[in-house]
Amino acid sequence: MGGPRFWDPDGERFGLPTYPWRMAPEGLATRRQLRAEGLRPGGQDVAAQILWRNRRRGVRAAYLYRVDLARPVRPMTPARAAALAAAMRARRTCPVCGRDAGYVLPARYGTCLPCAEPAAAAA
Repeated sequence: MGGPRFWDPDGERFGLPTYPWRMAPEGLATRRQLRAEGLRPGGQDVAAQILWRNRRRGVRAAYLYRVDLARPVRPMTPARAAALAAAMRARRTCPVCGRDAGYVLPARYGTCLPCAEPAAAAA
């Protein structure tokens, strides 16, 4: 099993305290776990990491932050909501025909699908 291979709570081998998958101590959380609790790292440095082996991608890492130093997530203001809506609208607007496609335009084409396939648009 990969457990002892990534067990380094003192950080001597990996430079950071390192734990295997699902063996991190209480009081540490990933960004996603913090966000689920309505928190953010708040500028603190990475406190530890989790390492695990993935068959397709090799060794993976997840960084851990101290929960006691985490800060609450900043509330969504009307200005931030408007900026986010404008950014998403720009990602959905086709530069060729100027219509809102209703989905984020594929980066592969840079246009909506009807404009990417002229034959399909004519039919």
